Amino acid sequence: MSVVVDTAVSSDAAVVTLADLAPRRSWRNTKSSLMSALMGLAFLIVFVPIVTLVFTVVSKGAGIVFADFPAWFTDRIPVRGREVGPGMGPAIIGTLLITFTASVLAIPLGILGAVYLNEYGKASRWAQIVRFMSSVMTGVPSIVMGLFVYVVFTLRFGLSGFGGALALACLMLPVVIRSTEEMLRLVPDHLREASYALGTSKSRTIATVVLPAAFPGIVSGCLLAIARAAGETAPLFFTIGIVTETNPNVFSGPNTALPAQIYSNAFTIFDGAKERAWGAALTLIAITFFFTVTARVVTARIQKKR
Repeated sequence: MSVVVDTAVSSDAAVVTLADLAPRRSWRNTKSSLMSALMGLAFLIVFVPIVTLVFTVVSKGAGIVFADFPAWFTDRIPVRGREVGPGMGPAIIGTLLITFTASVLAIPLGILGAVYLNEYGKASRWAQIVRFMSSVMTGVPSIVMGLFVYVVFTLRFGLSGFGGALALACLMLPVVIRSTEEMLRLVPDHLREASYALGTSKSRTIATVVLPAAFPGIVSGCLLAIARAAGETAPLFFTIGIVTETNPNVFSGPNTALPAQIYSNAFTIFDGAKERAWGAALTLIAITFFFTVTARVVTARIQKKR
């Protein structure tokens, strides 16, 4: 008889507990719906300006870019702003050369710095100093970096694409370091321990286990750095100058780039120059989009093979 009573009492207690939890569950569902709505609103707040910006650039820049398709990418830039017509070949070549040189300088050094911070330095005093300086460099305005390279390099060696690449590399470096370090932290420690258990050295473990596991995130961080560098204008004015002819030598002579041409053509009163500014903006967006998609495809194929 006591067993039956105990069972009934426990059943009643269970019913009361479920009844008490019902309002809490309802409140959680309400909060979840509210947060989902706020996230959707935040997405719209970000999405609408981006779509508007892209639509404006495409609508105003597509006309001059596709009016004479080969000429836009091959012809020289008109010397006089009042001239009407395409021609942005030197700026396109200069952008690719300077951004590539900056990437060659910043990406390997940034990845090596992140490997040291996460795998070797960790919480040491020198590693803390490097992290602090990296955080400080992330917030340095681009014009300050351009002035720094101008004083240190350009005043001594003259205007050149390499000076612009140095300025852009200084802007890219902290982004690569911070993003790569965060990706390396996400690699599980048991992967490192399994490699050490097989008798592998630390350097080989980093090269064959840690870096491949973090490769997609590292690529994303490098793309963010390249996207920031490709659109910078202020450092280039101090370091490369503005010319209208192609200069394939980044180590000698002034050069030009799309951001510099966008700035110089946008602030004129001539319609032809303003059209070229919109076309240069569209070209810069297309170049960034192309490299981003290409990197994503390569990353996806590498992951699929593994």
